[in-house]
Amino acid sequence: ELLAEAAGTGAAARPCPCPLPRGDCSLSRLLRRLLSARRSLEICLFAFSSPQLGRAVQLLHRRGVRVRVVTDAQYMGLRGSQIGLLRHAGIQVRHDQENGYMHHKFAIVDRRMLITGSLNWTTQAIQTNRENVLVVEDAEYVKPFLDEFERIWEEYNPIHYRFF
Repeated sequence: ELLAEAAGTGAAARPCPCPLPRGDCSLSRLLRRLLSARRSLEICLFAFSSPQLGRAVQLLHRRGVRVRVVTDAQYMGLRGSQIGLLRHAGIQVRHDQENGYMHHKFAIVDRRMLITGSLNWTTQAIQTNRENVLVVEDAEYVKPFLDEFERIWEEYNPIHYRFF
């Protein structure tokens, strides 16, 4: 039911037999991983415009999961970005203040599952592009990404922003 609500279909998702990491099946697999969060979800993404993934993140927040998002300042303001909706829902969002891009693409579920790869969380990337997604539940690989998220989270704290 949670998967159907996040996907916006109102019906249970069908089994996903496709072997390639793209299309609706990939979205279903990614949603299942995200919706498994019980305590925390850290998201570090350049581009986030998928409405289905946006709904899933908001649903987790409403369920009491601590959600934090780090994103790119230039991309977050573009039409279709989910970042404004996440902020409006009360989700903590921080962004860069640099000239370069915040180009990471990873999420950490409950501090134990890493989701990373080339995939931006956009409809085009999910439906059309040739992308890769790696899901790892080995602490040896999760910890460096969690450390990087925490480092960036502190670096992008608004008290450090320069306005002049």
